[in-house]
Amino acid sequence: MKLRVAPADTPLKGAYVPPGDKSISHRLAILGGLARSRTRVTGFLDSADTRATLNAMGALGARIEDRDDEIVIDPGPLKAPEGPLDLGNSGTGMRLLCGALAGRGELFGSTLELIGDHSLSSRPMARIIKPLTGMGAMIESDQGHAPLKLSPRTLTGIRYQLPVASAQVKSAILLAGLAAEGNTVVIEPGPSRDHTERLLPAFGAGLHDGQPGIGVSGGQVLHGGDFHVPGDLSAAAFVIAAGLLVPGSEIRIDNVGLNPTRDGVIRILQAMGGRLEIALGEDLGGEPVGGLDVRDSELVGIDVPMEWVPLSIDEFPVIMALSAVAADRTRIQGAAELRVKESDRLAVMCGQLARLGVELEESADGALIHGGRIRGGQVDSGGDHRIAMSLAVLGLVADSPVIIDNAEWIRTSYPGFVDDMRALGAEMEWV
Repeated sequence: MKLRVAPADTPLKGAYVPPGDKSISHRLAILGGLARSRTRVTGFLDSADTRATLNAMGALGARIEDRDDEIVIDPGPLKAPEGPLDLGNSGTGMRLLCGALAGRGELFGSTLELIGDHSLSSRPMARIIKPLTGMGAMIESDQGHAPLKLSPRTLTGIRYQLPVASAQVKSAILLAGLAAEGNTVVIEPGPSRDHTERLLPAFGAGLHDGQPGIGVSGGQVLHGGDFHVPGDLSAAAFVIAAGLLVPGSEIRIDNVGLNPTRDGVIRILQAMGGRLEIALGEDLGGEPVGGLDVRDSELVGIDVPMEWVPLSIDEFPVIMALSAVAADRTRIQGAAELRVKESDRLAVMCGQLARLGVELEESADGALIHGGRIRGGQVDSGGDHRIAMSLAVLGLVADSPVIIDNAEWIRTSYPGFVDDMRALGAEMEWV
């Protein structure tokens, strides 16, 4: 399906509440299914990716009920599913579930198959297979890729140094550590999202300082509770970008998560001259939440500090889009992780920006992007939801309409994107 975006001829204005945080929704689906008592979740992101994780927990024995804006998870005894667990396009779901299920005694003697779509089957799974097998897990793969066959068995705690900061790998190891014998410690070379560390204590699991690293002891029991998912900053980033680019725009963003391990995009956009005012609110479920006021801005290219890259890794497609219209040039380095996302985001984004007339130089771990005009035309998402939405934002300031092929991938993470942008005044339509 194609998405047609017309250049904006009026400012974008209004109030906006982003959809629920995708990362937190995945984790609540898994932890709720593993807990010993009921979990209620409001604000759960209803997307293809998060539904895949939720459905997997249902296939494993959890009873899941939709009640208006509330998801209710009643854990049942874990059981082997009748067929493969299909995670669709969700790398988070597949990696975290491997860790969560690898040592579960209720599943001993069974073999679980975890499958996904073509994109997910191309993404690296060796990064979780190595530490989990080091704990004693039995996992078969297709040369380090899905489909995966997991045979749960007794695990032993491990002290593991991550070669690259990764919230998904860290979380998989910590979740496995809950069912392992002894202590498990994960040491990271730099910061990554800490949603798992914030949620585990809320479910009654104790964490300890691994000196260095974060640790968890085995044999702990999880207990459900009531949770609210804050708005997803990664989803809000596209609205922020549109507000910065379209002249005269003023957008108020409410109930957005402002976790300090996720705020790299705000730091980068402010460094580029973006007019963003932050109003911190109270924490919800251990997550800092607040509001943002966004106004149109004259952006200037920068050298993105490498220490900010892990704090904004999912937002780099839209950062690259903004760089394409900023004054001067923007240099991105240390972002090789973008090559193993839903697509090779560096290659795909650079290729599509070039089709829109952007001058740039791609490198192994980043790009040098020279800002200028966007000429409009036809581009392709490369099967990647974040690239589709980033190109849509650029269409608002292009010389002529931008038509994005394969834009239906937006629905894997942000089904309401087009409707939300229209509500603010953008002209977008499915073709």
